[in-house]
Amino acid sequence: MSEPRLEPDSAYTEDAFLGGQITLRQPKIGYRAGIDPVLLAGSLPVKPGKRVLELGCGAGAGLLCAARFFPDSECVGVERDENAAALARENIALNDLSARVSVITGDIKTVAVSGFDHVFFNPPFFEDPKALRAPKDQKVQSWIASEPIKVWMDVAIAALRGRGTISLIHRADHLGEILAGLGKRAGEIRIQPIHPREGEPAKRVIVHARKHAKAPLTLLSPIIMHQDDDQYNPRVKSVLMGITPLL
Repeated sequence: MSEPRLEPDSAYTEDAFLGGQITLRQPKIGYRAGIDPVLLAGSLPVKPGKRVLELGCGAGAGLLCAARFFPDSECVGVERDENAAALARENIALNDLSARVSVITGDIKTVAVSGFDHVFFNPPFFEDPKALRAPKDQKVQSWIASEPIKVWMDVAIAALRGRGTISLIHRADHLGEILAGLGKRAGEIRIQPIHPREGEPAKRVIVHARKHAKAPLTLLSPIIMHQDDDQYNPRVKSVLMGITPLL
């Protein structure tokens, strides 16, 4: 089966991630990767030589950042949108990472994936289209969840070997759903709140868990995104520039 035909070059931009270590080609109109996939990729507990899977990789921002942060890893993405998957493959080639990064086109519920040491994902943040201003058609799959978090957890746990780890970034008000989705199938849960500024409530959380582990939950020190002058704080800037991982 031939690859989907991408839009003309004028429909895309080429954007630098990790201080220029990654070039990401992405649509001018539609979903555009921000800092969430970078923070998530930089937080993964990946050891050398391990296999890493991203569910719903889009154009490849998180997948490529993970590959750069962990240069001895094999990274695989799953993406159901054929155009996004084709663009991800183009970005993999653009960044000379084809030797150890690949993308599978398919729905996470039906693609058979297994034997991974780490699975991560950045799922759509909203369930109800009426809860926000209607997104453009090109953003619907990225913004509006078609599956509950538990489905993502089911796939992630099935894809893991032994005591592999799951990592995700999501809205802070979905933490209860995330923990319920894990149930008793994973432990050693670590929660890292992400606050826009000092003294403001957390808007995001990064959650890590280990399959079959029994260790108690740990609440990690918060990430404060911005300083008083609205600049990124040094810890965050170091991750976004690809200098040091988050954890």
